[in-house]
Amino acid sequence: MTRAGGPTVSCPACGRRTVFGPGNPWRPFCSERCRTLDLGAWASEQYRIEADADPDPGEDGAPPPSA
Repeated sequence: MTRAGGPTVSCPACGRRTVFGPGNPWRPFCSERCRTLDLGAWASEQYRIEADADPDPGEDGAPPPSA
């Protein structure tokens, strides 16, 4: 769906429909409050990105770092 100013999307924090365009300074969020709540969740490590465990030293053929 498109409104004046750009397409509308669901706010990732609250689900409210909001314009995703230059007229919305908090895009993709609907408000500064939702944007700040999301930033706070990242800062407090409520969101995490899974990663593979670090390989053992020397596994890639490089010598281990000197201590």
